[in-house]
Amino acid sequence: MKIQQLTADISLKRQLEGGNEEQLRTVREVLADVKAKGDAAVKAYSEKWDGVALDALRVTAQEIDEAVASMDPQIIADLTEAAANIRYYHEQQKRDGYKLPLADGSWLAQRITAIASVGLYVPGGSAAYPSSVLMNVVPAQVAGVERIVIATPCDKDGKLPAAVLAAASILGVTEIYKMGGAQAIAALAYGTETIDGVDKITGPGNIFVALAKREVFGEVAIDMIAGPSEIAVIADETAHADEVAADLLSQAEHDPMACAVLVTTSDALAKAVSDEVEKQLQTLPREAIARKAIENYGAIYVGETMTQVVDAINTLAPEHLEIVTKNPEAIMEQVKNAGAIFLGRYSSEPVGDYFAGTNHVLPTNSTARFASGLNVDDFIKRTSVVYYSEQTWQENAPKIARLARLEGLEAHARAVESRGWNKED
Repeated sequence: MKIQQLTADISLKRQLEGGNEEQLRTVREVLADVKAKGDAAVKAYSEKWDGVALDALRVTAQEIDEAVASMDPQIIADLTEAAANIRYYHEQQKRDGYKLPLADGSWLAQRITAIASVGLYVPGGSAAYPSSVLMNVVPAQVAGVERIVIATPCDKDGKLPAAVLAAASILGVTEIYKMGGAQAIAALAYGTETIDGVDKITGPGNIFVALAKREVFGEVAIDMIAGPSEIAVIADETAHADEVAADLLSQAEHDPMACAVLVTTSDALAKAVSDEVEKQLQTLPREAIARKAIENYGAIYVGETMTQVVDAINTLAPEHLEIVTKNPEAIMEQVKNAGAIFLGRYSSEPVGDYFAGTNHVLPTNSTARFASGLNVDDFIKRTSVVYYSEQTWQENAPKIARLARLEGLEAHARAVESRGWNKED
């Protein structure tokens, strides 16, 4: 990895492709086809791009049972424990509505209700992601969502990864469809003959999934437009170079566009980590992917002070941030922008990816400046409620009418006055 000096005006932001015109045209064509032709279009695109001819899109109960039976019992136990950890963490996010009493029996309230149905996209392709099933499903269940649908691409034999089906089974989700890409987003958004549309779509995917989610937003809700994974590490001379290198590569192996950045105050650590990254790349099964990510979006920056380092991180606003320093909690207090933070030597980023309980669906491409990771609030609605008694109405109607006329909205004023504040029944 290249080592650079950190200057005050350096930008660590990665400029992700937002989709070129050809990709966008393709996505719009897919969305229109699925909206018009339903299942037939979904199957046609699955055959065209995934090389699989499907008779049916929905996963059968038998397929789920066979997947669970094929799994190592220890893995089932691990997934079950991870799900429990995720549920415990997310249950703390539940919130109740409230009711505010006013004078004369009037009141205001906020109701919290769950979204009725959600579609959870689980990426496939070069790897299987049962952890994505857990991270998407659990907060939806905690929120009280009644209908949860999973969409994920299958292989050329029409099979889904056993671990993905096992994770769904552990959580009791049985409505699962073999479909990926933009066609899956279209089917979830618009519905088909066999798939009822949903109210919200969550979960990461490739550029076509991201563009499709952006296009259907407004007809359905979405969680975010997630880009390739990112990790940034703040480290000082106390950090272990081999461990920092391993953590950088843990995200680089996701995608050739993944971003891995070390920002440190130690020249010696910078050189050691650079050497370790190259050494570890040579034995990594996904070396080609990780090497391309490191070459294109990997960097090591050396700053003069920790304040300068933290300022750079706040500019980057990374998806994942590790802080491996003498006093990581003190450094954390200075960090304003990060999707998730991992403190100390033993809180490597994969701890959060799989097991600790925090969510790994996180804002990317510097959107942590204003966005949060997936959580229970993503699956609820807040509804305001107003109840005015006659007396409270009488006291406030003239004020309301005056404010309406101030904005030039006469019908609003008349709606108030139609009841009258001195009007006899």
